[in-house]
Formats: sequence, C-alpha cells, structure tokens
Amino acid sequence: MSDGFDRAPEQTKPQRAPPSSQDNIPQQNSESVMAKPQVVVAPVLMSKLSVNAPEFYPSGYSSNYTESYEDGCEDYPTLAEYVQDFLNHLTEQPGSFETEIEQFAETLNGWVTTDDALQELVELIYQQATSIPNFSYMGARLCNYLSHHLTISPQSGNFRQLLLQRCRTEYEVKDQAAKGDEVTRKRFHAFVLFLGELYLNLEIKGTNGQVTRADILQVGLRELLNALLSNPMDDNLICAVKLLKLTGSVLEDAWKEKGKTDMVEIIQRIENVVLDANCSRDVKQMLLKLVELRSSNWGRVHVTSTYREATPENDPNYFMNEPTFYTSDGVPFTAADPDTSMILMMRWTLK
Repeated sequence: MSDGFDRAPEQTKPQRAPPSSQDNIPQQNSESVMAKPQVVVAPVLMSKLSVNAPEFYPSGYSSNYTESYEDGCEDYPTLAEYVQDFLNHLTEQPGSFETEIEQFAETLNGWVTTDDALQELVELIYQQATSIPNFSYMGARLCNYLSHHLTISPQSGNFRQLLLQRCRTEYEVKDQAAKGDEVTRKRFHAFVLFLGELYLNLEIKGTNGQVTRADILQVGLRELLNALLSNPMDDNLICAVKLLKLTGSVLEDAWKEKGKTDMVEIIQRIENVVLDANCSRDVKQMLLKLVELRSSNWGRVHVTSTYREATPENDPNYFMNEPTFYTSDGVPFTAADPDTSMILMMRWTLK
C-alpha cells in the first residue's frame, strides 16, 4: 500500500552463483583461510535504477515539522493539510509554539490570499480549539498571534473579525445548546471555555498603541454564564465553575472599573442554585468552593497587611499563605481543608 511518497524501483533480486570447483576444496585451517580468502564471483546484473528517480523515504518516515514542506516537494500539501498538521504538532508539543509560530505565520502570508482561504483557516483553528480540550489555551494564543501578523485583510473582514463572527454563530444558539442533549452540551461547554481563553489572550491594540481586551467577549461571557445557570444540570454548572475560575478575577475587575455589579449578581445566582437546584452533592460543593474563592478576592494575596499581622479573621487569604503539605499518596492539602486540620495541627505542634 502506498504511503504517499514515490518510491525508487525495486532492485532485481541477486541470483545465486553456479557451483564451481571451488565448492569441492577441502576445508583449510583458519590461518590458511585468513591468508587466502575464497571469493565467489556473482554474475554482473544490469541495474534498472535511474539517476533521475525521486528521493526515497521509508514507510513511516517523519522529519522535523518545519522541514516537511520544503520548496520543491512534489507532494506539497493543501492549505487544510498544512494547517492541520501544524495544529496537531502544537497539540503534541505545545512548547514549540515560540520557536515555530513565526515561520508558520510567514508561510500563511504567502498562502492565504483569498477570502475562502482565510475562512478555511479560521474554521480549522476553531474546530481544533473546541474539539480538543487541552488545545483551547494554545488555540487562543495562536489566534492572538495571527490576528496581529496575518497581512490579508479582505472586505469580508480580517482574521480576528472572522474569528469573532464564527464564535457568534455558536453564541447565538446558547440557550438551545445549554438545554440540549449530552453531546450538544459537551460541544457547547468546549466553546464556552475557548471563548474564556480568547477573552484572556486576544489583545486589541488601540489607536494610541494601548492594548485592551475585546469588550464584546466580556458581554458574551456574561450571557453564556446566564445560559448555564438557567439550566442547572450538573455538567452546565461544572462548566460555569471552570469558566469563573479561569476568568472570574479579570471579569470582576473589568466590571468594577465600569461601576457594574455583574459579579455580585452571578454569585447570588450561584448561591440560589446551591439552595434550590436539584444538582448533585459534589457539584454543590464545587459551587460553594467557588463562592469561597471569590470571597478571597479570587485567591489574590492582599498587600494591606503583613504576613505577621494576618489572621483567619482579618485576611481571607490567610490559609493560602500557609505552606502546602502532601498526603502519603501525593495529594496536596492546606489548612483550608477541614478534613486535614488535625494533621496540620500535629505537624505544627512538632515544630
């Protein structure tokens, strides 16, 4: 079966030399053989190889990504194949982003020259970021880089504009998705978390050179949280917790700057869910932990008091300033965990 590469013609199988009188020579001692080796001369075969044959690659051959698409390769990939290979490469080796993103963007600038090609690029990145959970953060970073380094800007919109339009398509069906079947909800949750990563990573440069976040995403995340909390199924609530852990501090800071109390309203809704919703006990515990996290200013340490002055009563981050201990199974815990308070007391007593 062909593996996509042209192979050199196979060589003719060498023929065995006919018997000769040398086959009947009595066996000599090792010194004699070393001194006069017996040579069997095979008949000369005519090679069918051509000097113009394409370069041979063994099956399964894989070279460095950036060397895989050199100019002159007869099997040059399509745009979709090239982009998808790079996305898969980043998924497997996220640490290569810094060293390879510049070359990737340069290649795209020479390739993405039409509206259709730009739309295809946006869709490929969107699908990767929403179908592979571990790629949502890397996908957001990639989108931010390309939004600043892709030179094409057609009438239909530049890369960032087309990306936000693609996200809006999914956003507009949020209410149906939040109450859909399990598969629909899972896809919706992946979109929500990717949008959260976009809000944190997508930078917009103002006319004066200042860098800001996309306000439209801030509004969108607020409405997505409404959709999740309005349909308090376990997986919807877990997605809301993940989103707030990811973006809660940044969202609340942005709303406070505008004099809004959106986060206060969200926390109030979560407390109502804990009291009224028919969700599982574990999910209720997650929601309570989130409320506690927010009350501690999202885990950010206050600078108004020194460490020596801090107490559990005047510093909500008191337990976060304590060292982290580990159980015999390697599970981390702190004094904030009530089940481990006795263990910590024993350790501190022994100091």
